[in-house]
Amino acid sequence: MRARIYQPARNAMQSGTARTRQWVLEFAQSDSREIDPLMGWTSSDDTQSQVRLRFDDRKSAEDYARERHIPYTVIEPQKRALNIRPRGYGENFATDRRAPWTH
Repeated sequence: MRARIYQPARNAMQSGTARTRQWVLEFAQSDSREIDPLMGWTSSDDTQSQVRLRFDDRKSAEDYARERHIPYTVIEPQKRALNIRPRGYGENFATDRRAPWTH
């Protein structure tokens, strides 16, 4: 039962960085999924793949895995560049604009 420790990336529908500062310990799937013949849903007997533990920092996630003898892999996050405009939203309505603003 191997686990991975990572910092989740924001999804495409997020503009902010909420829920991306915590670290997640997630267990890898050990059994294959199968299709239920009656409903057509995919299911698995592996309940550990549903477990996601959240930690405030990487060290506490690694300590948790070490204490419980869980083999783990740490995936380093890729930081995105900040997109900060110098004058911000107010620049849209400034009187000293460099170019005319029309819709």
